[in-house]
Amino acid sequence: MIKTDLAKAVYETHGGISQKEAREIVDLIIDQLKAALVGGKNIKLSGFGSLNVIHRRARSGRNPQTGDRIRLEPSKYVTFRPSRKVF
Repeated sequence: MIKTDLAKAVYETHGGISQKEAREIVDLIIDQLKAALVGGKNIKLSGFGSLNVIHRRARSGRNPQTGDRIRLEPSKYVTFRPSRKVF
């Protein structure tokens, strides 16, 4: 499924809006989700799952080509955990 499929589903479900408005609604929802994740907030969508921001501390690592020690900067990543209702 891609974003266009979501917009089509919104358009077909709510017949009173245009396809362009349906795309704008999907874009707005995705932008809000992205902004929350960038801000470090976790997202819980009941019946679907949760998106959690994980903070990774700075640590030392090793360059696999040269074997030299390097410093890895702190980073963030997102994990998804599906709801039990999904499966």
